[in-house]
Amino acid sequence: MNSETFTAAVVQAASVCFDAEGSLDKLEALSREAADNGAQLAVFPEAFVSGYPSSLDWGGHSAAIREDVAAADYERYWRSAIELDEHGHRRLSAIARNAGLHLVVGVIERVQSALYCTSVMLGPDGRFLGKHRKIMPTVAERLVWARGDGSTLAAVDTPLGKLGSVICWENYMPLLRMHMYQQGVQLYCAPTADDEPGWTATMQHIAMEGRCYVLSANQFTRRADFPDDYGNFPSDAPDFVISRGGSCIVDPFGKLLAGPDHDGETILYAELDLSSIVRGKFYSDVVGHYSRPDLMSMQVNLARMNNVSLTDDAD
Repeated sequence: MNSETFTAAVVQAASVCFDAEGSLDKLEALSREAADNGAQLAVFPEAFVSGYPSSLDWGGHSAAIREDVAAADYERYWRSAIELDEHGHRRLSAIARNAGLHLVVGVIERVQSALYCTSVMLGPDGRFLGKHRKIMPTVAERLVWARGDGSTLAAVDTPLGKLGSVICWENYMPLLRMHMYQQGVQLYCAPTADDEPGWTATMQHIAMEGRCYVLSANQFTRRADFPDDYGNFPSDAPDFVISRGGSCIVDPFGKLLAGPDHDGETILYAELDLSSIVRGKFYSDVVGHYSRPDLMSMQVNLARMNNVSLTDDAD
């Protein structure tokens, strides 16, 4: 392989719901498997650490959000979340370093009493490259997740290419996509919880629109992947499918290189060649020759939003 070509993986697997250590153990095992199979980049699903609040369960509480059952579920969800600092998270860094992988993984991030749906990016040396907090939770997600701000919208440079993350239905926000394209994203990661047929078409559209590689990872979950006392599922049969995956990898021309897979837990692999991005942009470059900033432009607020701003006039 030349210097612009490498193997990438998307991991389709269920988290260990409400169990951060269990989810991290599974993340470690699957990261090693991906690395052993030649991957240099692995993308994990939305909320892999430690669980996605699907509309099949949290939505069942929406009419009675003040009932004890909803509050108790939120508390154990909060306890299974992880905290990130300026260096990221020690265990996540160790997993990336031990596997020698660029790693993108969806986590539930705890900040005081609030929870954020966050995508964390790490280098193969374990270095924390950045994070993205979902800026717009969707439907039942709004019951449990806070909204991120513009301070975590950056794509980051890596030896593999410009790496960025847009989570689930944020991908239906055209201006957010445009911001990623303007940064020159080449490896557009889309951790998701959407298993509908239209999702694949969305990923193909984004790949062609941005002339980038799109890597989408979703969980494959069954009723047995959730605690017996949790949720409002249509069936309590252990094999009842809650999320049927649909993970995929798409090239800059919209061609599916791997997936979509709806059959179970799996790791999908594809060889990515960054030179195809340049070839694709010969035809269309939405932030270059195929743009009209004299007619249409946008503004992005990258500031961190705080409830309280402090000043010190002591000096």
